[in-house]
Amino acid sequence: MGKLQFHSLPPPIMIIMIITFLLLLHVSSSFAAPHPHHRPQAPSAFNISTIPFTTGFTPLFGSGFKSSDLYNHGLFSAKIKLPSDYTAGIVVAFYTTNGDVFRKTHDELDFEFLGNIRGKAWRFQTNMYGNGSTNRGREERYYLWFDPSKEFHTYSILWTTKNIIFYIDDVPIREIVRNDAMGADFPSKPMGLYATIWDASDWATSGGKYRANYKYAPFVAEFTDLILHGCPMDPLEEVVADVCAERDNQLASANFASITPKQKLAMKKFRSKYMYYSYCYDTLRYPIPLSECDIDPVERQLFKDTGRLKFDEKHRRRRVKKRGQVMGARDYRNQEEE
Repeated sequence: MGKLQFHSLPPPIMIIMIITFLLLLHVSSSFAAPHPHHRPQAPSAFNISTIPFTTGFTPLFGSGFKSSDLYNHGLFSAKIKLPSDYTAGIVVAFYTTNGDVFRKTHDELDFEFLGNIRGKAWRFQTNMYGNGSTNRGREERYYLWFDPSKEFHTYSILWTTKNIIFYIDDVPIREIVRNDAMGADFPSKPMGLYATIWDASDWATSGGKYRANYKYAPFVAEFTDLILHGCPMDPLEEVVADVCAERDNQLASANFASITPKQKLAMKKFRSKYMYYSYCYDTLRYPIPLSECDIDPVERQLFKDTGRLKFDEKHRRRRVKKRGQVMGARDYRNQEEE
């Protein structure tokens, strides 16, 4: 059986999934010393100092970690390198939540990497829940334009009183702008940052068609350059302290909290090339799009009424390989994929 190991040196952290015999999910984890060539530095897109693991985080059950505090809005970021080789069924999640405190009314913002099969593009999804609105999932799914198991890339979640932005490196890939009609569906309670790796064979890779194979264990996800930029607070406080209100205003006015025209073009390019499912175009699931959906009539023609892209993956895989890259019912998680 694997065991939890701690090292006095700073990150990166390795979350390792190996074969053990713990209930239904066979998981263990350890935390390893830094990569010998790693030099901690602030991501160029945000120019914010990173935080040592021992200062801001704590281990989480068998295979994960979480921030020591909950934050009233913030920028949450890490450089991540995903497991290599055959990783079907293995989900690596980087997300914010307050589910430990508000079990029935939790908020959540997700990056979820959905495992991979050699020869296919890596897939991942982003999602948002507010006030326990799990019956109104807001999933979007995408292909990555690089192999995330070969080198570190920066994944960031910005959460302000006005909007939410998901970033990969310097590129914003999704923005959710708050509006009155969203009500409590927009996350509003303090959340912590989490990272986990787990067996989701039933749904993660091609709708469960490809399952985890422990012959390829251990499955290692590496994290470094961790950022927690926000106001830590007691989640049960009814009134946000003045210092948090001031920090919230500073966060909302930061340059990374708004998308420049150049970034808008980059985001549009990413979404047109790599997004293959959007809940906004899933008319079987949501006959009336949710209020934050900004429907593009031209883009809408590219998607089926299931919310999936009309072009099949074989066409996309040929395009990706040509560029020379290495590819290693209305609950969307149960939807069959090609």
